[in-house]
Amino acid sequence: MKKDQVLKAITEVKKEAKKRNFTQSYDLIFNLKNINIKSNPVKIFVTLPNSKGKKIKVAAFAGVELEAEAKKNCDLVISETEFAGYKADKSKTKKLAQEYDYFVAQATLMPKIAGAFGKVLGGKGKMPDPKLGCVVPPNANLAPLMDKLSKSIKLTTKKGTNLQCIIGKEDMTDDQVADNIMAAYKTAVKELPNEEQNIKRVQLKLTMGKPVNI
Repeated sequence: MKKDQVLKAITEVKKEAKKRNFTQSYDLIFNLKNINIKSNPVKIFVTLPNSKGKKIKVAAFAGVELEAEAKKNCDLVISETEFAGYKADKSKTKKLAQEYDYFVAQATLMPKIAGAFGKVLGGKGKMPDPKLGCVVPPNANLAPLMDKLSKSIKLTTKKGTNLQCIIGKEDMTDDQVADNIMAAYKTAVKELPNEEQNIKRVQLKLTMGKPVNI
């Protein structure tokens, strides 16, 4: 897939789209083939060159060492003393999982975090993920991680053979959206077991629009 193909698809998507009274998102869809999702579940993180245009909310599980830094950078800080309350009230943890996009954890607290939050957050794929850099040392500087998370997407599937994610907003330039798409494509190809042989087609759409093949 080349960038000029992507730019052509963006033009087509915009041409077909009706004007809405809100800023629509661009959705990128990978249709997979020749892959057994049960034996090869897909979970791919991509750091995009540009923001995807959607504000993220990040919660941090922090001990006393990380608390001040987490309060400066994250939307919510859950201290170690609060873990028991969440463990006792699963509905509180479910609400937390719905409201926040990412969870950051102080590494030394991970066993306690797993015990208190693992069942709910794990089931929703939202446990702090070391692969994305979300498990941090007690003295971590969180600002670079927050910037990375604002540009990160997760491509995952456990059942069907489609990967779908928000890749940008219609108020971004075509080049910014295209560069994000190219980054997602290159990472997906690299991470899939049989690379391009696992991709049947790639499509792009706006929130309320129809998919266009790239």
